[in-house]
Order: sequence, then C-alpha cells, then structure tokens
Amino acid sequence: MSRPSRRHPALKYLALALLGALFLFPVLWVVLSSFKPQQELFRVPQTLLPNRWTLDNYLFSFSQGDFGLNIKNSAIVSVTSTLLAVIINTMAGYALSKFIFPGRDLIFGVMIATLMIPLQVIMVPIFLQLKGLGLLNTLLGIIIPPAATPTGIFLARQYMTTLPNSMIEAARIDGAGEGYLFMRIILPLSKPIVATLTIFSFMWRWNDYLWPLIVITNNRLQTLQQALAGFVGQLQINWSSLLAMTTVSMIPVTAVFLVFQRYFMIGIAAGSVKG
Repeated sequence: MSRPSRRHPALKYLALALLGALFLFPVLWVVLSSFKPQQELFRVPQTLLPNRWTLDNYLFSFSQGDFGLNIKNSAIVSVTSTLLAVIINTMAGYALSKFIFPGRDLIFGVMIATLMIPLQVIMVPIFLQLKGLGLLNTLLGIIIPPAATPTGIFLARQYMTTLPNSMIEAARIDGAGEGYLFMRIILPLSKPIVATLTIFSFMWRWNDYLWPLIVITNNRLQTLQQALAGFVGQLQINWSSLLAMTTVSMIPVTAVFLVFQRYFMIGIAAGSVKG
C-alpha cells in the first residue's frame, strides 16, 4: 500500500513539470532565437540553441528605432496606471465590502455586469470623451481610462470581505480616522490583493496595443508594443529585430511577477472564495 502512495506525488509532479515545459517552450524559443543571425532563423532543420550567438539583433534594433523612448513611454504608462489602479480599486473594494449604504449591492452588481461588455463597444464613447478633454495624443489618454477596472474592484472587494469587522470597529473606537484606518490597517493586511492587482494591471498596460494605437499617433509618444508592430511590414517582417525586442519587452513583466509572486496565489485564492 505504501508504494503507490509514494508514486502518486512523483507522477503528479512529473506531469506538472511536463505541462510547464510545454507552455514555456515557445517563450524559450523566442529568447534563444533572438540571439540567432537572420539567416539561421530559416535554416532547416531548426535548432533550439543558436549555432552562432550574436547581439547584432539587439544592437541593430536600438540603433534603428527610438526603442529607448518607447520603453520609457511604456514604463510611464504602466507604472502610473498601476499605481492609480491599485489605489482606486482597493478604495472601492474597501467601501463596497465594509461600508453599509443604500444601493451598495446594486452598485456592485452593475460593476460586475460591465464585465460582459467588450472594449470594442465602449471604445468610441471613450475616444470621444478623450477628444473633448483634449487628451488625444497624450500619455494621460492611455493612463486614465483603465485606472479603475471592474475586475480589480471585484477582486479587492472579495478579498476585503475576509478582513474581520471587529478589528475595524476597534480601530474606530480608538479614534482612528478613515484615512488612517485605510492606510495603516487595511492596506497592510491586503498585501496579497495589492500584489495581485499590481501584477495584473502592470501586465495589461505594458502589453496593451489596441488602445494606444487608437489614442497615440505621435511617434514620440508611441509605446513599446506599437514600436514592435513597426517590424511587421506590408511585404516582409524583420523577424530578428522583432524577436530581440519581444525578449526585451518580457523582462519588466517577468520582474514584476517575481517581486510580487509570494502574495499572488494568496490574493487570487482569497479573492475568489468569499462573496
């Protein structure tokens, strides 16, 4: 009876390792291929490791385009949007979970219902609002619209319902104001959901292509994803430079995930089990 019980975890971990390798293989291929010369990309049979390692693809990409500026624009948009999203979503989640006021559940229900509305439906009204505010061709035009998301509010609200009301009431009895209570008690206890919102928001904003394409026409304000699309021409695609810059674009998202990963699964689990 003991032998099967020992084999079962080993087989499970082996299956998970094989599944993980299957999903990571395309990423590994992109990274390794970015170090291959152009002619080696189309050599048959293909090899995973480059026969000749080179940094020419990276050097050529940075010398031909404004990728330093594009990366800077993406960093400004992603960091600012993430900060706004974390602040607004956690405050809304706290209000919807711990304050009792008329229409609270209705407001939350309407927010959840907006998850069923695709971006393409509201794209034109948002564009017209930005035009009226004079925010077209500005980084603020990319930053402000996704500052608060129904998904973020939902996750924050679901997590904060797990925080004990008795602790909040005790802090209020001791004279703590709502600002102090939120900043010094609620947010420190909400590190898992803050980390989850940070990862999701940064990833969405960094990889966003459609909305910046609509708002930005000035080349000096283009994000990295818009610059990557410039490698795809009408008649040909510069695969070497595209793979190199794609590898560069993966570094910030990976770094953010590694920094916040210890809280990530806790936040997802806690935000999805209690309503």
